[in-house]
Amino acid sequence: MPFGLSNAHSTFMRLMTHILKHLLGTFVVVYFDDILVLSKFEADHISHLRHVLSILRDNNLYLNLTKCVFCQDSILFLGFVIRSSSIHLDDSKLQLIRDWPTPTTVTEVRSFHGLATFYRRFIFNFSSITAPLTDCLKLHQFTRGSAQNASFQTIKDNKALPDSQQVFELEMDASMVGIGAVLTQNNRALGYISEKLCASHQRWYTYEQELYAIFRAFHYWEPHLLQKEFILHSDHLALLRLNFQKTINQMHARWILYI
Repeated sequence: MPFGLSNAHSTFMRLMTHILKHLLGTFVVVYFDDILVLSKFEADHISHLRHVLSILRDNNLYLNLTKCVFCQDSILFLGFVIRSSSIHLDDSKLQLIRDWPTPTTVTEVRSFHGLATFYRRFIFNFSSITAPLTDCLKLHQFTRGSAQNASFQTIKDNKALPDSQQVFELEMDASMVGIGAVLTQNNRALGYISEKLCASHQRWYTYEQELYAIFRAFHYWEPHLLQKEFILHSDHLALLRLNFQKTINQMHARWILYI
């Protein structure tokens, strides 16, 4: 199916998911025509590669050898640099935001907004900051004024973009109503999450609510905390009695608990 057709992407993605469905979540990640094969050991990796290539051949799918890389310990995938010991953001994309020229047309505004939106979870009040720009997109007419210039410059100069080389700190808390967490780095807030507890969760014990706040925060920022050392701040003493080592072994991360 030619990629020029409107439904080509969804059809192709459905095909890839169908033929590799029994491998997804184990040692294969697929996004359209990008296939990642993940293995802990080289011998396993060779076996996994043979398995995937055999499936592709049986389904009459062929790879372009010039676009393939094998046995790598780091790779760029969907804006993230995935390494054997860490996952962090692509610094070139962050630098691209900082070096972006001032837009003069609606098309240029849409391009900049689309790129910046990818990292919106790390920019506090992103929607409010970019409101003058999104108004231009809604009106299909770009008016360059003080509000638009301020919005554009604030996103470019925003210091809330994460530094993959620095240690992250995660602060969380819970109440009978809801939970909240903030991801910080060098005393700078990078992102916020909050969630109202449902009726059944409100009946939990306090330590269960506090642990749930940790779970939700870690799950939300998992790409940036997985397999990296980070500091976890909590004001609940009972969490010190939990077996965090088991959680470390399961998620391959180190949790440092500060009370």
